[in-house]
Amino acid sequence: MSPKIVVVGSCMIDFTSYSPRLPKSGETLVGSNFEIKYGGKGANQCVAAAKLGASTAIVASLGSDVYAQEYLKIFKKENVNVAHVQIQENQHSGIAHITVADNGENHIVIVSGSNESLSLKHVDAAAEVVRDAAVLLCQFETPLETTRHALKLHKDHGLSIVNGAPAMEHVDYDLLSLCDIFCVNETEAEIMTGVQPLGLSNMQEAIDKLLDNGCNTVILTLGKMGAAYASRKNRTATLVPTRRVKPVDTTGAGDAFLGAIAYFKAYHPGLSMDECIRRACVVATESVLKLGTHASFPTRSSLSPDLFV
Repeated sequence: MSPKIVVVGSCMIDFTSYSPRLPKSGETLVGSNFEIKYGGKGANQCVAAAKLGASTAIVASLGSDVYAQEYLKIFKKENVNVAHVQIQENQHSGIAHITVADNGENHIVIVSGSNESLSLKHVDAAAEVVRDAAVLLCQFETPLETTRHALKLHKDHGLSIVNGAPAMEHVDYDLLSLCDIFCVNETEAEIMTGVQPLGLSNMQEAIDKLLDNGCNTVILTLGKMGAAYASRKNRTATLVPTRRVKPVDTTGAGDAFLGAIAYFKAYHPGLSMDECIRRACVVATESVLKLGTHASFPTRSSLSPDLFV
């Protein structure tokens, strides 16, 4: 039986330092803790969906290092299908250097490593799985031509979601029009649209620009304010608020949201966009109450049964 959610995307090893606040330019701070975790937007979103109970697979590229072997163990533990994860010889796995401040804010620098080797041939080898997915989920941490190829293979076979992260100023309009849902946060939307500082008062302007550039439906995540969405058919942005909490670590919250959106679209296709986003916001909010990425993603059993009705 083919996995319902397929992610074509990135795997990163997160080297995370915790400090009282984020350092200023040129400043050295003494941190309180250091951890090695396993992340990457593609893998995070896949694991987030799997922890909700989804049948998932990932098409990805890892390096020939100890971190890759450990990642494969993690995927298997979370019941993620790894048949299409390739190991690249003489390359290191992708890495992320993350600093997390006491207030939950973070700075992240990534080095793509083996993620750059995720190729069209790699996707072709997984063509059947990609086509059969109820939801295809992609990001910008792997080559865009590979993402475009996956979207073309999946076109008219199910729903596709692209997370425009990390943000880039100039994205091929063809890629934006190929996906059914394009999701970005405030910072990413600012970079892509030039609308800044972005807030509730001008979110419509940013969403309009993304729709004008070819997007079919846009979801704009707004942190503690929730998320807004609009589409070509209904361009008026709708805000879906979320519960306010004191965050412990916001790293991976967007990935928890995307994994949840994919889950609800795959397993509850009759739900309105409003309700899918509301439920995904609940999942993302739970994730900021714990440290890390995978460890912070809630499991189905830890959430209210009402979310899965």
